Amino acid sequence: MMGKTTIAPEVLISIAQLATVSVEGVSRLTPGPLDVNKLFKKGLSSGVSITVEDNLVYTDLYVVLKKDYNVREVCRTIQNQVSRSINEMVGMEVGRVNVHVEDIDFSE
Repeated sequence: MMGKTTIAPEVLISIAQLATVSVEGVSRLTPGPLDVNKLFKKGLSSGVSITVEDNLVYTDLYVVLKKDYNVREVCRTIQNQVSRSINEMVGMEVGRVNVHVEDIDFSE
């Protein structure tokens, strides 16, 4: 007899967070820009917004990158890592991974 498996949005958020901060050149995640609609989205305070539509995962990541890294390369790596991690760990397809660079960390 087969049962049903459900995955809490927090699980997807955790996976996305870990995959993002593991990328070289990422300083940290940061809360996204505050607008009223986004205040109610799950996980945004953690720098990750996840939406699931038609079994596709859509992710918005708000990051601060380290100085002396190529922004485009780091963002592409983040997109690949997050997509692969979600797909491998929970078997869900990723529709889109948007990376929003909120700042560059110039401190040492």
